[in-house]
Amino acid sequence: MPSPQPAPDRLEAIRAFNRFYTHRIGVLNDTLLGSPYSLAESRLLWELAHHEHTTATDLARTLDLDAGYLSRLLRRLKEQGLIDSTRSPTDARQTQLSLTPAGRAAFAPLDQRSREQIAALLTPLPEAHQQQLLQAMGTLQQLLGDDAPRQGHAPYLLRPHRAGDMGWVVSRHGALYAQEYRWDMRFEALVARLAADFIDHFDPTRETCWIAERDGHNIGCVFLVQARDETTQAPLPGVAQLRMLLVEPTARGLGLGHRLVHECERFARMAGYRRIVLWTNSLLTAARGIYQKAGYTMTASEPHHSFGHDLVGETWQKELT
Repeated sequence: MPSPQPAPDRLEAIRAFNRFYTHRIGVLNDTLLGSPYSLAESRLLWELAHHEHTTATDLARTLDLDAGYLSRLLRRLKEQGLIDSTRSPTDARQTQLSLTPAGRAAFAPLDQRSREQIAALLTPLPEAHQQQLLQAMGTLQQLLGDDAPRQGHAPYLLRPHRAGDMGWVVSRHGALYAQEYRWDMRFEALVARLAADFIDHFDPTRETCWIAERDGHNIGCVFLVQARDETTQAPLPGVAQLRMLLVEPTARGLGLGHRLVHECERFARMAGYRRIVLWTNSLLTAARGIYQKAGYTMTASEPHHSFGHDLVGETWQKELT
């Protein structure tokens, strides 16, 4: 049964928000953030900076741009020496696009100014208001994105963590792993330490936690943190670590695990990380399948005795450049 037409006041409320936000971030100017590039050109530079090679077809699909308009944008950027094009080694009909060194040099200050602009928006807000803003933005993206829930499908919301979530993360890890793998309470203690470390050292510009929620109940989580040397705890430059991926049994089959891992990668790219690493165990076949499908590769494995069992620990990683 089709949904009723939205009330006129709802349409006007969204239009008013659009006018407010486009003015707030300055996208109505001829160029973006004081650069010589328009919003569309800047978005193209961002896509090319975060993909070693791509094609005009992929860009048109990703950005939902008219092919003719995209062709004109690319031509201007090529004329400025910012984009290089080569024939695909696997398909001669396809042309691969990438940034030239000059293109990367042009993108770097634009990327930095964008970070500074967002920092200027967030800095005046207290922590509780920042979390509220991030949650609202997550709701917008969830409801209006390509994976937005439709009638007949149970929706779920991805949001940042808030008070009470760490207790749930620790409790559900302990209970589920005891139930499904018979791991003892030392695993729950490990998760508690990791959760406490996350809160104690949380840097919202470099780290994130996604909580999946449905009908007011938490159904999944994942963390992305700054990777550190296990011995010295010194940060590993450019390396993020994915931790504590969990999906409740009642939410399995929705693709939630894949979505959580994807959101971590998206955040890592925006934060400037070059690699994501993670540690798992060989018997966690569902999680391993998610990592493999997302492009992670196993780089090391080692037997260990933990949580009352003989296990095989595995290190996986994904390069983001």
